[in-house]
Amino acid sequence: MYAMKVMTRPVVTVPADATVWAAADILLGARISAAPVVDADGRMIGIVSEADLMNRPEIGTVPGRSWLQRLLADEAVLARDYMRSHSHHVADVMTRDVVAAEERTELKDIASLMQRNGVKRVPIVRDGKVMGIVSRANLLQGLLAREPQPGGDAAGDASVRARVCKELDRHSWAYEVSNVVAENGVVHLWGNATSAPAKDAVRVAVENVPGVRRVVNKIVVVPADILLPSQPV
Repeated sequence: MYAMKVMTRPVVTVPADATVWAAADILLGARISAAPVVDADGRMIGIVSEADLMNRPEIGTVPGRSWLQRLLADEAVLARDYMRSHSHHVADVMTRDVVAAEERTELKDIASLMQRNGVKRVPIVRDGKVMGIVSRANLLQGLLAREPQPGGDAAGDASVRARVCKELDRHSWAYEVSNVVAENGVVHLWGNATSAPAKDAVRVAVENVPGVRRVVNKIVVVPADILLPSQPV
């Protein structure tokens, strides 16, 4: 199974010229723990996470160093740590060496990247631009979507997924569907719905998409007054 079949899209991104406060607002608003940082052309130049924003003087969380640690520490390291904890600019605090993959990277290779590099998510890029993100949750979604029967058509499943996403984009009550996985014509749905009828309507809409044999509806009903945009990264 390829990354493009389970990745979350569209991707929430942070502009390269954003402040750390704007970045924090974006992460909290989308209920995600990290987001790619993109330049004016939409190309990924880094990724900013909660970990990059948690050590701040404004909230008294900058780690202290003993006099011995300060004495032995390299001056460049001290300067870098100061910049990352005190700068107002996302470009100064983000992680620049991003572990990324392509749309046709196999999930086993994505899992290996996560384990080898100690990361929870891998941006999926094409020509430097972010096409989606594969998180550990997406890997589990891919696992659940696997059925025992052989003979699945990867190209056919990709087409089914594209048709399902296009159909759901037409309906306001399907706005909170956060991910779609198609495997051998079986479509798995994740996300939120504001009511039970909305959840059922999503299922019916997907059942009517050509190529869909069965729908596994894992959408959760959440009242509209507490529902936030759904983003499983």
